[in-house]
Amino acid sequence: MDMTGAQWRKSTKSGNNGGDCVEVADNLPGVVGVRDSKDSTGPVLAFAPASWRAFIAQVAERG
Repeated sequence: MDMTGAQWRKSTKSGNNGGDCVEVADNLPGVVGVRDSKDSTGPVLAFAPASWRAFIAQVAERG
């Protein structure tokens, strides 16, 4: 998956203490990338935008 041009961001709820965080890039057409914030050159999970929105909605319901 080519993530060239991805603009990565962490959740505002992540804090700045370096804990276990993920970064999300949702600025590319047709894909949402998710990666470990401590391994910026490591693997990226790729989701269809609709799947990512469904996941976020489920998390929000539970949290």
